[in-house]
This record gives sequence, structure tokens and C-alpha cells, in this order.
Amino acid sequence: MTYCPPPSTSEAPEAPEAVEPKREEQAKSLCLRLLTARARTRAELAGQLTKRGYPDEVSTRVLDRLAVAGLIDDAEFAQQWVRSRREHSGKGRKVLAAELRTKGVDEDVIAAALAGIDAGAERARAEQLVQVKLRRETLGEDDMRVTRRLVAMLARRGYSPSMAYDVVRDELAAEQERRRV
Repeated sequence: MTYCPPPSTSEAPEAPEAVEPKREEQAKSLCLRLLTARARTRAELAGQLTKRGYPDEVSTRVLDRLAVAGLIDDAEFAQQWVRSRREHSGKGRKVLAAELRTKGVDEDVIAAALAGIDAGAERARAEQLVQVKLRRETLGEDDMRVTRRLVAMLARRGYSPSMAYDVVRDELAAEQERRRV
């Protein structure tokens, strides 16, 4: 007895010309879904399209259309990212630049986004972070341990070592004076 497969119920294969617009619509739909969740860079969207097997020319056309429509703007993304990460996480310039690089943002766009952060504003944010942490610390004999921990915390957030040490030293002295009174 030989096996005979059932007749195919699928439609006839589509012509290559009809497949291309369909793939573009699928790619556009995917990008819009991703953008609904959160803002993304052009490089992030291109990576997602590549990961799902869309050809480069389809990806380029879709991303160009989205950019013209104003749905993809790496400069605006970088500005929002910097503002949000500084405000909510207290990140410094170095970490912010590294995060934007991993998101595929160009160096000149990163430089423009970070240009709004001056040294005084960065130091003020570092002081706020240290003040919050110092309120929970017990001060006394082992202030070096507290200093090391606070400097390390600032370093992980992207602040320069010299500024981190200066801020911790000044804030530690101010907190000890406050507790004496």
C-alpha cells in the first residue's frame, strides 16, 4: 500500500512582486508594535527586523518611512533617555554615553544629548545621591568603609573618581556636623 498525500488546500504560491509589499507591511506592523511599548532607536528596530529575517532593503524602506513620519528620531530618543536616566537613576555622563552606544546611537547624537549636562549639575546630582544614602548610614569609627561604599556607588553610576571622592568627603563631613548638633 503506498501513501498518497491529500490534495493541497493552500493557495497557489504568490508572485515575488506580491510578497515584497506584504513583507513591508509585516515589518512596519512589527516596528509599530515595538514602538508602542517604548521609544526605540533606528538601530534597535533594524536589529529586531534582522533577527526576524527581514531583508535589509525591506528594513531600510520601512525605517525610512517611519523616520519621515517622525516615529523614529534618535536625537529625541537620546534626549529623553538622558533626562529620564539622570532624574530617576542618577546616572552620570559616562554611563549614559555607554548606554546610548549600546542602543546604537551615533557619537555626535550622544555628544549633543550630553551637552546639556554641565559639571555643576552633575555634581549636584551626585550630592543628592550621597545625601540620601548617608541618611541611612551609621557613622562613627569606620567612616572609611562608608566612604569606599559611597565612592563605589557613584563610580558605578558613571561619575568620575575624583568628583565622587570630593562629593563623598564633603557630604560626609556635613552629615557628621549635622549629627553633632
